[in-house]
Amino acid sequence: MTGKSPRTANAPPQVRNQKAWHDYELVEKVEAGLALLGTEVKSLRHRGGDLDGAYARVIDGEVWLIGAKIAPYALAAQNHESERRRKCLLRRSQIRKIESKLTQRGFTLVPLRIYFTARGLAKVELALARGKRQYDKRARLQKEQQVRDMQRALKRYKH
Repeated sequence: MTGKSPRTANAPPQVRNQKAWHDYELVEKVEAGLALLGTEVKSLRHRGGDLDGAYARVIDGEVWLIGAKIAPYALAAQNHESERRRKCLLRRSQIRKIESKLTQRGFTLVPLRIYFTARGLAKVELALARGKRQYDKRARLQKEQQVRDMQRALKRYKH
């Protein structure tokens, strides 16, 4: 027995930031714990979260997730504020490393996804990212289209 509960074993990510892969060039990824309230955890388990427009900042030596929306939990008597700042739990050495890279030109800290580990802990995957230019996006889409066309041609040729 591996100790994983069937509910969390091989579970897909709970909340994804789809635009991050399109809008940014992801340079380095970091996994951080997330300090949440009980109603926020329950809401996330019911897929009640959104990372569109969310970002992370280093404020007073701590990393904060800003702009992430977690819907109010329907069955709670007392709920949380849906767009409050949430603390990311990282080691001091990781925070210093991130902070030094953020001071470089053009880097930002973007949340990619919020998920639960096998132990049931909420984690956020952050990425140091650099904004893509419009022509970079077009070039990538064109390259993907060429690969698809080539695959299609090869498939026709094999049959």
